[in-house]
Amino acid sequence: MLQSTDSLPGNPTDALPERPDSRKTRAARPKPLPAGTGPFSRFEWMLAGRYLRARRREAFISVIAGFSFIGIMLGVATLIIVMAVMNGFRAQLIDKILGLNGHLIIQAMDSPLTDYDAVSSRIVMVDGVASAIPLVEGQALASGTNSSSGVLARGIRDVDLPNVRGVAENIQLGSLVDFEAAGGVAIGTRLAASLGLTIGSNLTLVSPNGNVTPLGVTPRIKAYPVTAIFEIGMSEYDSSFVFMPFGEAQAFFNLGDEASAIEIYLDNADLVGELRPAIERAADRQILLTDWQQRNVTFFSALEIERNVMFLILSLIILIAALNIISGLTMLVKEKGHAIAILRTMGATRGAIMRIFFIIGSSIGAIGTFAGFLLGVLISVNIETIREWIASLFTTDVFSSELYFLSQLPADLDFGETASVIVMTLGLSFLATLYPAWSAARLDPVEALRYE
Repeated sequence: MLQSTDSLPGNPTDALPERPDSRKTRAARPKPLPAGTGPFSRFEWMLAGRYLRARRREAFISVIAGFSFIGIMLGVATLIIVMAVMNGFRAQLIDKILGLNGHLIIQAMDSPLTDYDAVSSRIVMVDGVASAIPLVEGQALASGTNSSSGVLARGIRDVDLPNVRGVAENIQLGSLVDFEAAGGVAIGTRLAASLGLTIGSNLTLVSPNGNVTPLGVTPRIKAYPVTAIFEIGMSEYDSSFVFMPFGEAQAFFNLGDEASAIEIYLDNADLVGELRPAIERAADRQILLTDWQQRNVTFFSALEIERNVMFLILSLIILIAALNIISGLTMLVKEKGHAIAILRTMGATRGAIMRIFFIIGSSIGAIGTFAGFLLGVLISVNIETIREWIASLFTTDVFSSELYFLSQLPADLDFGETASVIVMTLGLSFLATLYPAWSAARLDPVEALRYE
């Protein structure tokens, strides 16, 4: 059988040197991409970083990416700050309200509450009840050296006054020692300022339920020395509450040996529903029992609705920024169509192209989210300092205590809410990159190079 001369040993063609032009041709031929490159490999991150650094002719795309970054950053920061302020506002209001008012209030139904001592003693024995405080309450007109104002006078026993945290823990001037023996009153700072009173001054109270005379009912008028001035931090309470000895309040409002109500303080304010049956059994009489949630349901429901609406409205900022990511990436895909085609001819898969543009959009969203998180936390922690600085700079009251009840702007960062804001923003950013990245992966290299 004849053998091919090409396979014979010593064939002259085997000894021929390689032509120089063939080496040049191979050198000029593009090398294929490394085989087996995994998802999110180094070369994909390198190309994504290069495309993020826009050149001069791609400056407009860079501007859109910058606006997307700023929009996400401001949206996340604003959402964190507003949620923190709303949480702080609600927590402070609950603390102030429950610091001055009981978690549950007992009022008599069938007969006057003359057995308040026995009822309060039985209720204190219930597990979960911290204290039960009988009190006398009535409206009066308070007069000082400057003006007069309507107040809510509340009589309380000397032994029970330390259990009212809102007053006992916020005394600014004077003292509650021997409060009942002194026969004086404790008033808020705003009421003292409006009436021109200080420690030792006389506060005149006028009650419409006065003495019955042949000429009719005459108002009861009596002056009491101011022995303590407190500041709860809630303008409504600091300007309208007057605390006086229990026996003195009974005499002033002509109640005899009767209490207006019994305030019950619990170890945990959220357990009012669970402890209500046990307290009703311990009272052992016909009573009307209301808790703090029932008394403030309208107010806290309005706060909850406002908080949810603010969350939805501010989330639109993040959504708009995510839409900017879509438009910016779409323009970048059109601008880089020729480069995408070359990458495809060099061996880049559709998945690699999609991941490159996914990294670009996700990087804008992730960096913007992180920057917004830092900015939001920084402002939330220093919100009161910032408020005071703005108020002094523009000489105006930024957070009026008469309108917002509190004298300071509160902020309470909730880890769960902050995490949900971050997850939501990252999710929207990632979703916004899918369509432009998918469009880049579907680009036909033949069509893209046809007119180049």
